[in-house]
Amino acid sequence: MKQTHAAFLTSALLALSSFTAHAAPVDYQIDPEHTEIVVTWDHLGYSKPSAHAGGVTGVISYDASQPSKSAVNLSVPVPRFTSHVPKLDEMLQGADFFQAAKYPDIQFRSTSVADQGNGNLSVSGVLRIKGIEKPVVLQARKNQQGVHPMLQRPAIGFDATTVLKRSDFGVDAFAPGVSDQVQLRITVEAVANAAR
Repeated sequence: MKQTHAAFLTSALLALSSFTAHAAPVDYQIDPEHTEIVVTWDHLGYSKPSAHAGGVTGVISYDASQPSKSAVNLSVPVPRFTSHVPKLDEMLQGADFFQAAKYPDIQFRSTSVADQGNGNLSVSGVLRIKGIEKPVVLQARKNQQGVHPMLQRPAIGFDATTVLKRSDFGVDAFAPGVSDQVQLRITVEAVANAAR
């Protein structure tokens, strides 16, 4: 009887272990109302202004058991960029910078994710701006994962940063007075479609 009980427990543990190891990633839809990208640059050495982008959409596919199997795909609407300075906003949308009428979206898709422990991830991917694709690496940190208290659905949140050269993407107006190197700070909140 004891052998039968022990065999049952062993089988159950092996089955549970197998299920955990092969648990599928959960797809979280990015919440555009609680997701923002902030771009900061140096202006003539005197100040470090920023522009903000909202309306971000996309999917984070996160595997809690194996974060390295996670992925992200997002889109940023260029018309939603704002510096809160009307004249500069016109320039950002125009020919000197993003040419929003011709290239209305900025896109990022991950190619690999490296789990660095304690909720830290290195997310390698391809950034597409004005039809130009370049590799970038986001240093990300998981803020929280759980049931959203308002929506009662699984939710997840991350912050991420990277530094890039805008000239790599054909957005090089007024450099070097306006710094070619810019910093991106991203905060993302995303929610799964249904409770799990």
